[in-house]
Amino acid sequence: MTETASRRSAGAIVSPAATPLREAQTFSRNDPNPFATLNPQQQAAVAHGSAPLLVLAGAGSGKTLTLAARVARLVLDGADPNRLLLLTFSRRASQEMAQRAGRVLHQALGLRATQPAPVLPWAGTFHAIGARLLREYAPSIGLPAHFSIIDRSDAEDLMAWMRQQQGLAATHKRFPLKATCLSIYSRCVNRQVPLAEVLREDFPWCAEWHDDLKALFRAYATEKQGQHTLDYDDLLLAWHQMLGDAGLAAHLGSRFDQVLVDEYQDTNRLQAGILQRLKPDGQGLTVVGDDAQSIYSFRAAEVGNILGFAAQFGAASRVITLDRNYRSTQPILDASNAVIALAPERHAKTLWCDRPSAQRPLLVTVQDELAQARWVADHVLTQREAGLRLKQQAVLFRSGHHSAALELELARRNIPFVKFGGLKFLEAAHVKDFLALLRWAQNPRCRLAGFRVAQLLPGFGPAQARRLLDAVAAAEHPAQAIQHFMPPPAARTDWQALAALLAELQAPAQTAEQARRWPAELASVLAWYAPHLQRLYGEDAAVRQLDLDQLQRLAAGTASRERFLTELTLDPPEATSDESGPPHLDEDTLILSTIHSAKGQEWNAVTILNVVDGCMPADLATGSAAAVAEERRLLYVAMTRAKQHLALMVPLRFHVSQQHHHGDRHLYGGLSRFIPPAVAAQFERVTAQAAASDSEPLPEQPPLPPAGTAPLRLGAAWD
Repeated sequence: MTETASRRSAGAIVSPAATPLREAQTFSRNDPNPFATLNPQQQAAVAHGSAPLLVLAGAGSGKTLTLAARVARLVLDGADPNRLLLLTFSRRASQEMAQRAGRVLHQALGLRATQPAPVLPWAGTFHAIGARLLREYAPSIGLPAHFSIIDRSDAEDLMAWMRQQQGLAATHKRFPLKATCLSIYSRCVNRQVPLAEVLREDFPWCAEWHDDLKALFRAYATEKQGQHTLDYDDLLLAWHQMLGDAGLAAHLGSRFDQVLVDEYQDTNRLQAGILQRLKPDGQGLTVVGDDAQSIYSFRAAEVGNILGFAAQFGAASRVITLDRNYRSTQPILDASNAVIALAPERHAKTLWCDRPSAQRPLLVTVQDELAQARWVADHVLTQREAGLRLKQQAVLFRSGHHSAALELELARRNIPFVKFGGLKFLEAAHVKDFLALLRWAQNPRCRLAGFRVAQLLPGFGPAQARRLLDAVAAAEHPAQAIQHFMPPPAARTDWQALAALLAELQAPAQTAEQARRWPAELASVLAWYAPHLQRLYGEDAAVRQLDLDQLQRLAAGTASRERFLTELTLDPPEATSDESGPPHLDEDTLILSTIHSAKGQEWNAVTILNVVDGCMPADLATGSAAAVAEERRLLYVAMTRAKQHLALMVPLRFHVSQQHHHGDRHLYGGLSRFIPPAVAAQFERVTAQAAASDSEPLPEQPPLPPAGTAPLRLGAAWD
């Protein structure tokens, strides 16, 4: 299963017997008017005309339903679905939006379920729509028609390549590694600010390398251009630059009568600039979001985009606030409102619901992280015995390592859990091998893909791979250069098989039947790769084969190899073997997740770890008022994931890992600054007592030994 799918099965399905709450607000299938169940604010957003519109959608307020209903209303009022542009931040979100809008249209038009409803051909992520438009307009903007798109991992490798070529890997001082270099580059592109400003604000330790980084980035961009390759950031940058041409901007703007944007608080300056150039006066522009849930500044998201929307478009714009919550009980909302009300800059709104409850959220004080783990495990099992299944419960935390003690406790008690994270699908070596072959066949000038594929062959090392790629780069017809290349003798047989496969994949279709060879051609690719998979990965080959089987299933849903590579790069499965089977033999598993990964999810019961200064806010996120404000929003997002039960954990002592200047250490702290006394009054205070079986007191610091009794051995660490 993908991460989203597994979350739906593990965290979003609620048994009616377990809770009296409704799921999410939905359309009534029995009502001939599908808009009748919308509340007045939602109806106002749906019926709004073409003036610039900001829908401030609080947590659990029916945002997705409202946006889908607005799309349906536009179509019912005569809008051409082909002239609607719907921009989201995940392909699943765009698909869900299109499906919901389709259901409303079916209902409103009185269509049977078997009859097709209007589709939304221009619904997708910013990056996917950008890629599609760039392919379409490539001849007009000087892009090669068959450019390749590389993911972040490949972009890091290419950055490392150029870093080595520039001689920056051999410096006697610490030059930033490839991942840091790419992060700096990406931040410059997405924030649209000079390198010096990014270094000063986000990477001060790299400031001395300003000139070298500038030269590196210039070389990186030149190399991408030479390889006919774009990275993630280029998809937005090239789209934005394309709209800088007045003629192209007018042409593109006229193609879309309505532009609708989901999760607007997550847009960066580059994305906001694209929207500004598409719709300069804001006519036909609808954005939906919540400034209180803006938590992605590390991806260059700008909360100022949503805070400044009304000022950007002036008196013509309208702001509609959705503050009725369909998820949580009122005591949870009261506590969440109290936390976010202290934010220094925000759109004012107070979430409310029609579901009172006598159960207030808990503020639980424990001695340390071990006591925290024990209390959480006890609490989870208690709720399970009360009828709340494990997968209806979630434990959230600021950083991945915060759950280490809890994971050990859960394992000790045989409580199954799923923690979202781990090896990303596109980072797995065998997946990279497979996709590199397809990319090289699609774009023979993609040096990065060719370098990886060539070295899969026994006897074909880096030097031979560079010789091959130099020949391809110098050739007028790169595909012919591959076929004419003379490999090293040890690789001759394997090279012939690879060259034959590439020729098959690159051969133009002569008949209609050949034009339909995708995805059948994957059988040839898998047959070629199978012996290499076995040779390279041995006993792990069978497990890795499951991922390749998954790629075949994904390919079956795409129209072409080019579309498959684009969609997989922009929206891959989250982790390896996700769709090969359930992650555990148990049918019921507790959810562990970082707060960032939990955004958009909901559970009946939520426990938040380490709500103390040093963890919430994190030590490293207190360098500016803006950073602290975002940490507050993180806590708010975590709290508003809960439907019925919410607990905030407050350990009096906790472990801090790898802090600057101090190393690992224990800190003694108190309740987070985000829960001052007035906010704490919204909670029921609980002080956890140590269990009888764990009654040992916290160890005190032993006295220092007498001088000279334990002489240091400075070489002990490496003897």
